[in-house]
Amino acid sequence: MIRGDRFRAALAPSRHQGRCDRTEPSQTRWPRRACGELLTRPESPCPIRTVAMATKDPTAVERANLLNMAKLSIKGLIESALSFGRTLDSDYPPLQQFFVVMEHCLKHGLKVRKSFLSYNKTIWGPLELVEKLYPEAEEIGASVRDLPGLKTPLGRARAWLRLALMQKKMADYLRCLIIQRELLSEFYEYHALMMEEEGAVIVGLLVGLNVIDANLCVKGEDLDSQVGVIDFSMYLKNEEEIGNKERNVQIAAILDQKNYVEELNRQLSSTVSSLHSRVDSLEKSNTKLIEELAIAKNNIIKLQEENHQLRSENELILMRTRQHLEVTKVDVETELQTYKHSRQGLDEMYNDARRQLRDESQLRQDVENELSVQVGMKHEIELAMKLLEKDIHEKQDTLIGLRQQLEEVKAINIEMYQKLQGSEDSLKEKNEIIARLEEKTDKITSAMRQLEQSLSFTQS
Repeated sequence: MIRGDRFRAALAPSRHQGRCDRTEPSQTRWPRRACGELLTRPESPCPIRTVAMATKDPTAVERANLLNMAKLSIKGLIESALSFGRTLDSDYPPLQQFFVVMEHCLKHGLKVRKSFLSYNKTIWGPLELVEKLYPEAEEIGASVRDLPGLKTPLGRARAWLRLALMQKKMADYLRCLIIQRELLSEFYEYHALMMEEEGAVIVGLLVGLNVIDANLCVKGEDLDSQVGVIDFSMYLKNEEEIGNKERNVQIAAILDQKNYVEELNRQLSSTVSSLHSRVDSLEKSNTKLIEELAIAKNNIIKLQEENHQLRSENELILMRTRQHLEVTKVDVETELQTYKHSRQGLDEMYNDARRQLRDESQLRQDVENELSVQVGMKHEIELAMKLLEKDIHEKQDTLIGLRQQLEEVKAINIEMYQKLQGSEDSLKEKNEIIARLEEKTDKITSAMRQLEQSLSFTQS
């Protein structure tokens, strides 16, 4: 248990860290024990403990203290939120303490940045870096920058933490941040919590906060001037409080049992009253059934008398029907013999008609086969006519092309003749050319004649 002086000693480092992130040597925080008690430096330490404290790194102790406080805060927030059973708002004390603890964790080992007028030390810088590493965080960053009431980087960082919790992505955002140690080294010292393994442990603990639903109004809240002080009284309890809590639990259990017994008694009384009413209704229905049974017996006696009369009448009817059946049997036998004689003649007629039908169907099949052959020959003739027409068109096109060539040759002859008259020096060469062209014309004319003859032969 921590008394008043030890409580103040354990609280002093977090307060100094919330203001300027400096820790006095006499106010070093100590890790939690297994039972949940937070240790501080004793007022009169023994020599062995002073040697252990001298050898242990103070920054490691600070990181362990912050890790333990984060565990307590996250565990208490989850348990209280699940027992609360509703959406959390900004005034919920465990939620406020969680944000204070997260602010202290993010401030641990933060480097001091020099500005034009003063020294600046804020956690908004590394949180703003998340937008570059995680594209989905751009929306939350833009929302924080658009808030009108925030004037300081610390207020923006606090608003960023609240919006990340509402989105249930705080663990994802911070995981992307702690992976990039080279980028974090610009904002944190090498011994900072975010640069060591404790930061990864805290990020893993933040995954459990995804079961919490929070509705936080960031727009109207004054986040710039809030003082982040960890309230250890929420996590540290004395023996009297534990005993009172156990007594309250026992009393609550007894009251629950009493309420259960009263509710069971109420249900039993209601079932008894319902059973009484059911018995009364059954008695009434029983008397009605007895009356109906007497009436049914009288009806049975009457029905038995009627059944006896009907049986006697039935015997008379059977005798009459048997006599009628004997007479009709004789008539049916005579009609059957006449039907057999007439059926032989009908069978002969049916066989003749069937034979005629078979002959006519065979004749029809032959006619249909001849018709299909004629239709096929007709299609072949039409196809041959189309092919002949196509061949004629092609030959006409070739004839037109040859005529064009002949005209071109004639034009060439005319030009050559004119050139022959104008140039006496090249007369011999022109004569040779003319002779060649004439031979070509003779060949072309002979080819045209042959084509005309073949065309006339095809047309005939």
